[in-house]
Amino acid sequence: MLDLAILGLLQERGDLHGYEIRKQLRDGLGLLANVSFGSLYPALARLEMAGAVEAIDAPSPPEQPFDAVPPTGSLSGELAVLRARRLTTRRSHGRRARKVYRITAKGRELFADLLAGTAGSDDQRSFGLRLAFARYLPAPARLALLERRRQQLAARLADVRAAGSDRALDTYARSVVEHMTDAVRHDIGWLDRLIDAEQAAAQRSAPATVPPPPHATAATGGTRAQ
Repeated sequence: MLDLAILGLLQERGDLHGYEIRKQLRDGLGLLANVSFGSLYPALARLEMAGAVEAIDAPSPPEQPFDAVPPTGSLSGELAVLRARRLTTRRSHGRRARKVYRITAKGRELFADLLAGTAGSDDQRSFGLRLAFARYLPAPARLALLERRRQQLAARLADVRAAGSDRALDTYARSVVEHMTDAVRHDIGWLDRLIDAEQAAAQRSAPATVPPPPHATAATGGTRAQ
């Protein structure tokens, strides 16, 4: 799932630093709030080895133009400017270039494969991640994603309702089951609206059916004599 999220962000937003990728995963998508640099950078290295991303050196920010600093009028001031210029020069030579990551053509193919993957069942996070990038899916695959998730939630609703039928539940346990039931039903209703919208969009984009041409005899206003 982390590979899909990284590739999706690079596909959508272009070149990103590692900390920018982490910030978007935690704050932008809101689906991988616990992702750490300890898991992010190994994933980036793995994707780089697979040829899905490439790391390039970002240009360094421009240095402060000390030459443009007006004379201070004092010896101590001029010496302070000179020391600052030398310190900045040493830091710029010793500074490591910041890497940015860029998706490759192979990475776009991998992203499409991961996004359309149908193996197993989607939990809430993996489904939410796929839905966040669903505009990159073909319309039939997008509809299949929604319908597959609806089937999973329908099965979940049946299980929750069966649990709620247990007469041994006390008031508090039963209230938890009722809350879960309402939540799953709400999600199913949300999916139904998305599915209806996808189906309506597919109907609007479908080519209009051309009626067959009228029979040649109809144009003459009668049938041909035998």
